[in-house]
Amino acid sequence: MTQQTGRIDDFGMDTISLAGPLPAKLRAIREAGFSQVMLSARDLVGHAERVEAAIAAVRESGLRVTGFQVLRDFEGLSGQMHDYKVDIAKSMLELASAVGAKVLLVCSSTSVHASGDRDLVARDLRKLAMLAIPHGIRIAYEALSWGRTIEEFPAAWDVVMRADMPNLGLGLDSFHMFATRTSLDELQWLDPERIFLVQLADFMWQEIRSVEERIATARHFRVFPGEGAHSDQVAAIVSRLHAQGYRGDYSFEVFNDDYQQIPLPTWRAARARRPTGWARASCGARCRCRARCGCNRSADRQ
Repeated sequence: MTQQTGRIDDFGMDTISLAGPLPAKLRAIREAGFSQVMLSARDLVGHAERVEAAIAAVRESGLRVTGFQVLRDFEGLSGQMHDYKVDIAKSMLELASAVGAKVLLVCSSTSVHASGDRDLVARDLRKLAMLAIPHGIRIAYEALSWGRTIEEFPAAWDVVMRADMPNLGLGLDSFHMFATRTSLDELQWLDPERIFLVQLADFMWQEIRSVEERIATARHFRVFPGEGAHSDQVAAIVSRLHAQGYRGDYSFEVFNDDYQQIPLPTWRAARARRPTGWARASCGARCRCRARCGCNRSADRQ
């Protein structure tokens, strides 16, 4: 497959999209043709044979770890709540380092106890980025579409700029862009070197009409690009980011209760073809010669 697509290795699969134990997920992702995987902390701490066995399974899989998720409700807190979240962050950074992840995903806070002062939010993200430096990890800050004060990526970008740390950047998620109807024209203001991760997903209906529907759709009803109502827009995000100079990773992050009921062999044999096929088409669209020629990735990055 990789011989027919120039940049298919830029696309990875998130374990959250699949059912089954971690080793089986890793094997299915590899056999579906992907070379990288997005992991969650639960993949490791929930392993039946403990964390050490989970780490070994990841390393033995041969898959590159796209990133590690997800630290929630970290920024804007004070006192004991802040100290508690710092301890959680330190633990997640250690786990991420253990599996070779170079990116930790952090979602904007939804806590009613968190301050909305952007300078305070930037201060906390700066602290987190400093904690990540010894691990060689970058922090990707993502705007949740139901975040208390940061719900669109332009606001997240503003906070990242205020924090001013080289290992702090953005995590972009196509679902949240569509849910908030954020104009894709806003992407032009971003520095592609400060985008550390792009997550891709679609959903079946044309629009989301309430915050409650937004949360339910995000957690239970996402679908892969090529299956939903916004596949052309997802492709437009990839094309625009590539044109702006983004050469980082993409991960299919699809929370879907129905997918969790599909046996892994069935998913690998049928449903995996759709995201991989969509990735092939996207690779072809971004290739300099506009064809699926199998051109060299490193040359395309120059």
